[in-house]
Amino acid sequence: MLDNKINEHFAGLVVRKDLAKKIKGNAIVPTYVLEYLLGQYCASDDEENIQSGIETVKDILSKHYVHRNESGLVKSIIKEKNRHKVIDKISVDLNDKKDVYEAKFANLGIKGVLVDADTVKTHPKLLVSGVWCIADLEYSPSEDKGICPWMMDSIKPIQLSNFDFEFYTSQRSNFTTEEWIDTLIQSIGFEPAKLSKRNKLLSLIRLIPFCERNYNLIELGTKGTGKSHIYSEFSPHGMLISGGEITVPKLFVNNSTGKIGLVGYWDVVAFDEFAGKKKKVDNALVDILKNYMANKTFSRGIETLGAEASVVFVGNTKHNLPYMLKHGDLFEELPDKYYDSAFLDRLHFYIPGWEVDIIRNELFTNGYGFVVDYLAEILRKLRNYDFSNLYEKYFDLSDTLSTRDKEAIRKTFSGLMKIIFPHQVATQEEIKELLIFAMEGRKRIKQNLMRIDNTYADVSFDYSEDDKTFLVRTLEEKSYPKYFSDASTSNPQSNEDIPLDFSNYELKGENTSSPQTKAKSQTQPEVNHLTFEENQTGVSYDSLFSDYLNNAHKITVTDPYIRNFYQIRNFMEFLEVVAKHKPEDEEIEVHLITGEDEFKAYQQEEYFNKIRDNMSNIGIYFTWEYDKTNTIHARHIITNQGWKIILDRGLDIYQHYDMNDAFALENRGAQFRKCKKFEISYLRV
Repeated sequence: MLDNKINEHFAGLVVRKDLAKKIKGNAIVPTYVLEYLLGQYCASDDEENIQSGIETVKDILSKHYVHRNESGLVKSIIKEKNRHKVIDKISVDLNDKKDVYEAKFANLGIKGVLVDADTVKTHPKLLVSGVWCIADLEYSPSEDKGICPWMMDSIKPIQLSNFDFEFYTSQRSNFTTEEWIDTLIQSIGFEPAKLSKRNKLLSLIRLIPFCERNYNLIELGTKGTGKSHIYSEFSPHGMLISGGEITVPKLFVNNSTGKIGLVGYWDVVAFDEFAGKKKKVDNALVDILKNYMANKTFSRGIETLGAEASVVFVGNTKHNLPYMLKHGDLFEELPDKYYDSAFLDRLHFYIPGWEVDIIRNELFTNGYGFVVDYLAEILRKLRNYDFSNLYEKYFDLSDTLSTRDKEAIRKTFSGLMKIIFPHQVATQEEIKELLIFAMEGRKRIKQNLMRIDNTYADVSFDYSEDDKTFLVRTLEEKSYPKYFSDASTSNPQSNEDIPLDFSNYELKGENTSSPQTKAKSQTQPEVNHLTFEENQTGVSYDSLFSDYLNNAHKITVTDPYIRNFYQIRNFMEFLEVVAKHKPEDEEIEVHLITGEDEFKAYQQEEYFNKIRDNMSNIGIYFTWEYDKTNTIHARHIITNQGWKIILDRGLDIYQHYDMNDAFALENRGAQFRKCKKFEISYLRV
């Protein structure tokens, strides 16, 4: 069990991920603050210790966390006790008239608290937007009205004080790649069993800005997918700017005071709600931002300064994907000043937010994961490493790619390698998978740049392996090929392409049109082979099977896994396709060969009986048999018309969706569901 393995190898550094939600209540406090406390008292898999730790954390929060509406009570406690610890967000400013540093407590509502210079030097982020801290406060009134009665005796930012990076990388070797990815997904709060592998990688892309210096990321998509959560709750090294509007002095440097802005203090600066045509944008800010994203520098008068902060832009789109592809491009919702090819060309990866699941309760995990502050420090340590060239032993990128294209691909690849393979041990196939994924994210940007600005030279997003060349395509190209020009989907030099994970698929002898278009356009079914990507939509049993079931009077389905409710429901939907295309005056026999459910055979039998009884009313005679030897593994459909349809996943081609939600589009039509990655072959027998 993964949870046991996580606790075994990272004892004391992990926490059950549902605990923070349980104790948070109405407290407006980041997750990393809660998990910092949970990590002190609940980093265990012993239920008694966990419950004891929860009570301790609740007690600490009730006594020391400052709620805005209870600030008066807390001030009174400090006055009566003379000293009291508080948990609050503290920021510091230099009072140049008095030549002193003064602190402001966000929730407590006090300001002008004297801070010594050594504390500011030790914790410079206090000067920029503030840091969550545990502070000892004293109250000592003075007859001098100009003297602040509040005094801060000590301050401790809520973050990990030390960690062993070598221990972290050595323990990684005890996990398989799949286990490690699931551990990371649980660490950021999601249930891995509810996500496809592609969606897991999309979630991990959000972590790259924390482990890769000067990484420029954009995510645009539907509302409610948790785009900004990582940057506001996950790490004490990230800063989320609400509303997407900010000034040059705040972000870069105030020329009048010399005070460095956010990019000088934070590892990640994220612009929330970045999309919106009507947003007011400072032209000077856009120009400085473009230079910073390209060169990692910005100017302060005649002086040039550098910084390492990664920049992230997140926002919502108003239109669905095919509408954007038909009528414009994927950047259409950006403010006019940012709808600029020079700015967009500096982005390294575009997360297709329309593929990311809307957050539902079932997506949250109650499994174990790293205390987020621990993982945040690990990611920060990884900023000192460069994994960008690890693919060069096996693969070469196309010479047609621009310098910025290659830099973007390398930085994304490096970030994914750091996150998934921090010990630098990966197979050639695993490296290829990440390289292709990195190429797809940059290609999405370049394709839309060419729609906006036709002066960009055509490039080919392909790579070479063993003297063969392979083209990488985005999922949009395969799902909606009619919206892409021939130039953007042209063949690479090699004519021996093979299917590849995520973004690459066979070009030779493969149907590259959408499955529904293929199925409807052909008059006679043909021998064929199709591959489908994770998260692809528009795929139904009707589009896959209808042409090959025409005129069949006997159909045999072999699939050892028609056992659970959702699997039997899938089979029922297959029979609905048979019923839809069956002439009224004909009869069809459908025979299923499957495995018997070891624990709920009675229920399986009950479902099959219901299907048999209902289908017989319309002339479809359903029978079944169990494979008593448990030796069948192949999944295929054979018709008496001489067709054999081989399915590598059987009928289990759809990702999880809520079958109980009567109003979910996924329940109303299969074409709205996201697919798993699968292949299907149509053969003559």
